Amino acid sequence: MAEKDDGFDLFDLRVDVMIPEGGVVYCGAKPGDHFEMRGEMLHLPPGQGISIYSLASVLPLLAAKQRPTHPNDWMTTDAEIACPDPNCSTRLRITRTGLRRFSHAATTAVPLKDE
Repeated sequence: MAEKDDGFDLFDLRVDVMIPEGGVVYCGAKPGDHFEMRGEMLHLPPGQGISIYSLASVLPLLAAKQRPTHPNDWMTTDAEIACPDPNCSTRLRITRTGLRRFSHAATTAVPLKDE
């Protein structure tokens, strides 16, 4: 008997800090700052931090951006999130960088319905 495929796909993401020329920065971001999401893991480059307030503004969108969406869905087309400080000029740009396959059984203790 063949084993049932319990796999699903998620996009890897890269989140870049965008600073407009001459823009005022209050969140501590520097040009080139970024982080990556691979599965549920957030990866920062060595020696780089990120403001918890900036992270809080983008965090609720990351799980949705990881999943395949309809081409007409705003989650597919919209990619920039404003810094939560209305006086800070930075934006966080979310880019899908690749597709990664995961196993349901390896990510949860809850079985699939027909197991």
